[in-house]
Amino acid sequence: MTASTTNDRVGAMETRGIEPVPDNERHGHAGQMFWTWFAANISILGLPLGATLVAFRGLNIWQAALVAVVGAFGSFTLVGVLSLAGKKGGAPALTLSRAVFGQRGNAGPTLITWMSRVGWETITTTTAAYALLALLGIVFDVGRNTVLTLLCLLVFIVCTLLISGLGHATIMWINKWATVVFGVLNLVVMGFLVATVDWSEVLDAPAGPTSGVVAGIGFIAAGTGIGWANAGADYARYLPREIPGRRLVVASAFGAGIPLVLLISLGSLLSADDPTLATSADPVAAINAMLPSWMAIPYLIAAFGGLLMSNHLSTYSAGLTMITLGLRVPRPMAVALDVVLMFAGGIYFMLIAKDFYGPFSTFLTLLAVPISAWAGVILVDSLRGRTYDSEALMDTSRTSRYWYSRGFHLPAVLGWAAAIVAGLLFTKASTSATDVWFAGPLSDTWLGVNGLGWAVAMAVGAAVYALSGHRSGTAPVSSSPALQEAGR
Repeated sequence: MTASTTNDRVGAMETRGIEPVPDNERHGHAGQMFWTWFAANISILGLPLGATLVAFRGLNIWQAALVAVVGAFGSFTLVGVLSLAGKKGGAPALTLSRAVFGQRGNAGPTLITWMSRVGWETITTTTAAYALLALLGIVFDVGRNTVLTLLCLLVFIVCTLLISGLGHATIMWINKWATVVFGVLNLVVMGFLVATVDWSEVLDAPAGPTSGVVAGIGFIAAGTGIGWANAGADYARYLPREIPGRRLVVASAFGAGIPLVLLISLGSLLSADDPTLATSADPVAAINAMLPSWMAIPYLIAAFGGLLMSNHLSTYSAGLTMITLGLRVPRPMAVALDVVLMFAGGIYFMLIAKDFYGPFSTFLTLLAVPISAWAGVILVDSLRGRTYDSEALMDTSRTSRYWYSRGFHLPAVLGWAAAIVAGLLFTKASTSATDVWFAGPLSDTWLGVNGLGWAVAMAVGAAVYALSGHRSGTAPVSSSPALQEAGR
């Protein structure tokens, strides 16, 4: 596809779908990944994550801050490493995954990825609608009702559609400038929230157990970087190949790590003083109640804008993933179909479901396992020096180089499946102590109790695939492995 038809410029509709970007259409610099991941993580969802560390993990503020640093920076370092495939192959993450799993074998990881994106979008949309409802209540003195709830959901979804529908160049531009604006607003709000804290109570809080720290790191990693691990290449695919991989990894880690550490630490700080944030059915209202009345409007604007920054990225990736699954529509249409599902999910959370964070935590816990299993396989494949055949990626027929055995690359598919089983053995997903949705037979062991089922899945996926050896017929091995690429 030529440059004249892809229209990757600000304000123009990006018409490129999942086909690899040729070298002559690549542009930009590693700093774009800083703004991309800063935008994705500036939303207030980081606050209840931090609140959970104190309320449910028993950590003090210093332990929570340590957990935030390790969990956020560490998990987005992984996102950065996985993004290198996008720079190398020029295609979205799950399209590149066809080369590893086979044209048919890739359907499983792609479906899980799409479910993850839709779930995150639903959570973000719900939270943003709560923010807009609260803002309308202050400005126009109106009470919450079903019609107004639906209207707020629609407003947020339309905003998401406008940005995600236009595509890559517009997203990159908005990420940078909107993040600056909403980042400043968030800093102002954070300053006032800190001023409300009873510091004597916070500083006198005893330290929690070491197991709580370990579990907290796993929880933060699963709720932040792991959730984006299968999307990094989507935004790196337009970057020139010659950009040093190390810069891309560092930009990703710091772009996400800075806002996440601030927000998670603040959420921990607030929960140490008042545990209601961790259990509130409406997190926006819980935070709003802690602020002076005159701060409500800038806070709610910052909340809405930050959530929009995260949601348009997730929706853009979801559209690409739907096309990879086989949906034969233009990319903007895939985005439009995705927001319809987002709207339905928002209706369920706001008008039907009684608990917001129960389903949220359960969703994170379960989907982190197959996503981590996929990441383990992809990491090993990248370290073997994977290169990508652009024509074979787009050829889903039996003639494709990536057809392998009846469409399945068995070492990767079996490694992924084995890793999911292993991870779920150590996983417990529950909305409360008495409402357990799923509990693996080893979920009461140290790894299970500390929420590390996802880490087991990643390790097993990597190990099984590594032990399978390099199958003949895969893409040729590059002379510059991914590990060297990241260290350039």
